Amino acid sequence: MPYRPAAPAPTRAAALVASVLTADAVLHLYWTTGATWPAADEKSLSHAVLGTDVPFTPPVLLPLVALLLTAAAFVLARSRRPRPLILRVGTLAVAAGLSLRASAGIYWLFAKETGTAFYWLNLILYTPLCAALAVAALRVARWKETARA
Repeated sequence: MPYRPAAPAPTRAAALVASVLTADAVLHLYWTTGATWPAADEKSLSHAVLGTDVPFTPPVLLPLVALLLTAAAFVLARSRRPRPLILRVGTLAVAAGLSLRASAGIYWLFAKETGTAFYWLNLILYTPLCAALAVAALRVARWKETARA
């Protein structure tokens, strides 16, 4: 059997996914304080971020913060330790969640009014970013420490 060097760890892909998910968690944590930046008020923030009225309160936001930070930790841990199955499954779940959000974003491009802030943020930022992060998370999940012949 010929020698094959170990496949390099996908550290850049993992760092990208973990960084964006952590930044998103920090932003959601900031909103738990009642702050509405970059929007003028809670209603316009909700419409820009979600396209509908949802309360930006700690009981709604804190579970999302925990989920985002857990997802970031799974992806980062997977890029450092390929062996534990739970890290691979967790990273695959992150990729699936990001893929689902990207797919929903494509649907919303046809279902939402084009004159809203959400429509344009979804088109330009949310959907492409989720699609790119899904691909990066999948790359991390599929990584094998050693390539076999």
